Amino acid sequence: MPQASKTIRRLAFWSIPLAFGVMGLKFVAWHLTGSIALYSDALESIVNVIAALAAFVAIGYAQKPADLGHPYGHHKAEYFSAVLEGVLIVVAALLIVNEAVGGLMAPRRIEAPVLGLAVNGSAALINGIWAAVLLRIGRRYRSPALQADGHHILSDVVTSVGVLVGLGLALFFDEPRLDPLLALIVAVNVLWQGWKVIASSVDGLMDRAIDPVDEQRIHEIIKAEADGAIEAHDIRTRMAGRVSFVEFHLVVDGEMSVEHSHEICDRLETALKQAVEGVQVIIHVEPGHKAKDEGVLLS
Repeated sequence: MPQASKTIRRLAFWSIPLAFGVMGLKFVAWHLTGSIALYSDALESIVNVIAALAAFVAIGYAQKPADLGHPYGHHKAEYFSAVLEGVLIVVAALLIVNEAVGGLMAPRRIEAPVLGLAVNGSAALINGIWAAVLLRIGRRYRSPALQADGHHILSDVVTSVGVLVGLGLALFFDEPRLDPLLALIVAVNVLWQGWKVIASSVDGLMDRAIDPVDEQRIHEIIKAEADGAIEAHDIRTRMAGRVSFVEFHLVVDGEMSVEHSHEICDRLETALKQAVEGVQVIIHVEPGHKAKDEGVLLS
């Protein structure tokens, strides 16, 4: 999938300058207003920058071909990037809590609110567009790093919108304590997003089975393309980034020649690769007496 790899790496690269730009806008908004809520939003953008850099490095490493030390490839490197991003999100949330508690104890009025909110709103708009792009491409090419980055940026957009609405209410009611209180709410949301990113990535590192829809398609393809075999059992799948691994035992007549059984395996492998993007197939051929009368019965 050379084109997919180039697309993923290109998006990961452009995430870096965009993250720096958005972070700059948010810190400008905070500097103009002195708002703790806007400061919390800007702090989360620092995580975006670090995460974008980590994702770019991880995606490049994940695309390296298999070697003697890593015969199954380097695809799981993207999960490590996503775990790092989740941890950084949690750190950002704790920093926000620290600032919010201080703000509740010593509330202060917001300065230049209209200009500051306008600058922060433009940053949120940029983030929203980019998050949609990352999520769409990340799902299409099954890139854990891009999807984690997209989800984090999307949570950043939700945070920014919440901050804008909350600060509007604080100004309308002339209540300075709403600013740090809003920052605490932001921190809770950030923590939740960090937990989801970490949980999803760890699940990938634990060799999670592929999507049930794809797994059902695999069973149907085996049944349709294994003409001449008796049974397929012990079908196992796992995901490693953009690659899916499928392994199963194929039972054939004990009198069947090696060449004929190999032809069945080739036919199955070709059909599976055409139906499931990025799949790698391992088939173990067994004689008839090894049948278990389970799995996919073929005859």
